[in-house]
Amino acid sequence: MGLAKCFHWSTHTGARLDLLVLAGTRRYGFEVKRSEAPRLTRSMRSALETLRLDRLDVIHAGTERYRLAESVRALPAVELAGELRAVTRRWPEGP
Repeated sequence: MGLAKCFHWSTHTGARLDLLVLAGTRRYGFEVKRSEAPRLTRSMRSALETLRLDRLDVIHAGTERYRLAESVRALPAVELAGELRAVTRRWPEGP
């Protein structure tokens, strides 16, 4: 398998994303929140649109997994490592 490329993303207007993972042609965003019940923010919406993310996962301190919006999931922090492994294994090795 090829290697995924990982980045932090931010704009001069203040929108930001904690982790952007490029895996082949797929784009995954990860935002980490200390809250147990995070909400969708303007910054997250900006990242979704600007980066054309396939999915945005909001990692939080709670124990529940739930949907915040289309293509946006809230995931407990204990699931982060598994999600990162999953997105980097889904694409074939490059040339």
